[in-house]
Amino acid sequence: MSKQFDVAVIGAGAAGMMCAAVAGQRGKRVVLIDHASRLAEKIRISGGGRCNFTNLHAGPANFLSENPHFCKSALSRYTPQDFLSLMKRHGIAWHEKHKGQLFCDDSAEDIIRMLKAECDAAKVQWRMPCSINEITAIEGGGFSLATSTGDIVVDSVVVATGGLSIPKIGATDFAHKIARQFGIKVIEPRPALVPLTFDAASWEPFVPLSGISLEVDIETGDKKSRMTFREDLLFTHKGLSGPGVLQISSYWQPGTAIRINLLPEVDVAAALIEAKTSTKKNLANHMAQYLPARLVDGLLLAHGFDGDQKIADMPDKRLRLLGEKLNRWELVPNGSEGYRKAEVTRGGIDTRALSQQSMMVTKVPGLYFIGESVDVTGWLGGFNFQWAWASGTAAGLAL
Repeated sequence: MSKQFDVAVIGAGAAGMMCAAVAGQRGKRVVLIDHASRLAEKIRISGGGRCNFTNLHAGPANFLSENPHFCKSALSRYTPQDFLSLMKRHGIAWHEKHKGQLFCDDSAEDIIRMLKAECDAAKVQWRMPCSINEITAIEGGGFSLATSTGDIVVDSVVVATGGLSIPKIGATDFAHKIARQFGIKVIEPRPALVPLTFDAASWEPFVPLSGISLEVDIETGDKKSRMTFREDLLFTHKGLSGPGVLQISSYWQPGTAIRINLLPEVDVAAALIEAKTSTKKNLANHMAQYLPARLVDGLLLAHGFDGDQKIADMPDKRLRLLGEKLNRWELVPNGSEGYRKAEVTRGGIDTRALSQQSMMVTKVPGLYFIGESVDVTGWLGGFNFQWAWASGTAAGLAL
């Protein structure tokens, strides 16, 4: 069979377009295939429409994987500064919000247009919308793709179809199916960067707090598995959300607790016991200097404390108990809001099957997996896009 293209990249998202552009600009004949009719929807909706396209501090420590060293090679060879250089060439303005998070000044559409322009400059051929019915390895090398627009024969296939997050914009398990077809292990996928939920009856006392947000320390795990973030927490009708919860959700294991310090800078028990001799205020009024009044009222009620009681009249034991509830509030989620609300998918293609330099499956020459399809999951704040750029570039340079 004659090869129509050197490379088929499946999935025209962040990683896929990056890989196609890099490979095409190196002279490869590339076809970029996607089942969607609209390009790069996940880029379009990210960062509130402004795309948190990278993080200045991106490094291996900001990623989860069963094989934690795997991401080092790609991340070191394509850095946030490299992506900023690309944006500069296209005249795209950006700004830093906080903690190294970078956003477009104008719109996520700027990133999409830039990547499409890079692909077009590389003479990448587009097949959209186009679904793939089957991928077959050809004896002697190469692959045949049976697609809705006809058969395509190529030397190499790059799977960049992402994970299971946000199915309403087209997420599928295509990458996992292809991996299993070729005998590649898939680390069990699950929602990550996702709001956590609680049993309705146990959460009922906290429902009135919905909409309140504050900065907290939030942690899960013990000893070597312990992870802590200081980020904003948001109370919702179903449970907890906000950056802090999204971050910890990637590390939380079902059936285990999360611990929240609602006042990271205050030893609440010590402060209350000291206040017994210096204030005539009741508990609610005194605590309102530390937390929003509506939150104070709700937390005191939910934890069984009388906000009208004078602090001076309260035994130290009760004040220590309140301190424990505010500085180390322990609760066990019953689950998460699932892929519908998850920003990314944890798990995916086992990286031990891949070359960390090229992203190629070592036992299936010519087959590559990149981006979110792989068992490399970044923190909230632009890290997952940086992995898309870095892994896409690694494969693009190796093809």
